[in-house]
Amino acid sequence: MLKVGVLGAGHLGKIHLRLLNESSKYQLVGFYDADAINGKKVADEFGYTYYDNINTLIAAVDVVDVVTPTLSHFDCAKKAIDKGKHIFIEKPITNTLEEAEALISLSKKKGVKGQVGHVERFNPAFNAVKKAIKDPMFIETHRLAEFNPRGTDVPVVLDLMIHDIDAILSVVHSEVRSVNASGVSVISNSPDIANARIEFENGCVANLTASRISLKSMRKSRFFQKDAYISVDFLEKKVEVVKMKDAPEQPGDFDMVLQNAEGVKKQIYFENPEVSSNNAILDELETFADAINNDETPVVTLQQGTNALRVALQIIESF
Repeated sequence: MLKVGVLGAGHLGKIHLRLLNESSKYQLVGFYDADAINGKKVADEFGYTYYDNINTLIAAVDVVDVVTPTLSHFDCAKKAIDKGKHIFIEKPITNTLEEAEALISLSKKKGVKGQVGHVERFNPAFNAVKKAIKDPMFIETHRLAEFNPRGTDVPVVLDLMIHDIDAILSVVHSEVRSVNASGVSVISNSPDIANARIEFENGCVANLTASRISLKSMRKSRFFQKDAYISVDFLEKKVEVVKMKDAPEQPGDFDMVLQNAEGVKKQIYFENPEVSSNNAILDELETFADAINNDETPVVTLQQGTNALRVALQIIESF
């Protein structure tokens, strides 16, 4: 079992603590929180060991799980990597590209592994259809949430939209050509609602919308590609796959057949991939343990986390 320590005991940090404590692949050594009052409160309530010194905790573990506010990601991760510890770091990887690239360089120098917490990569609905997403040419995403003061210290792009940016980059194997976006600050000092259009070198276009001031929650992505339409509901964990193939010469009574202006007939059919239930946060943490134990590449590398941050910052800069 890998000895692990958690940095940060806020809302998400407490979830990580609980799951790591339950995991058969980790031994939870303890946690550190910059707010000593909160740290002692969490320790008293849940029984986890609280360390009042970050360096003492880092020295006692094999893996450091960074679940602190984004502004402190770099400093926390650097401390861990300097001591030769593997790092799991919540998204976004860091506050700036320079910090992210510095972590990549340092991790290579120290020979440690790192994974970024882009949890939607482990969403069972996305995993059920990811292999079916091949060369999409148009993508549309909506990630809407009700207002929550937590997370408003950063623009909605870094808070919510970055999930979809990472998912898109994982299926579009092409460089970004251009980014155009608009954002509006409604309640916060940073944009609460944003729309971005990303154009890729291969011609694919992605249209992303994110809002944290909506009346209802929605996390849907739609992928359009040759002969197929794929819809992923990340919130409800449902998928819809609509495909087209050449129509048979003698269609059945219930076959859905379309004919275009050139007279070409196509048959529409549906696929219903099985969506397995899982705990996506536990999965991302445990696959990182597997990557360390088996000396494999993590599912979401530090480089991939940096790529998502780069596009997110391009979107913010274009507001």
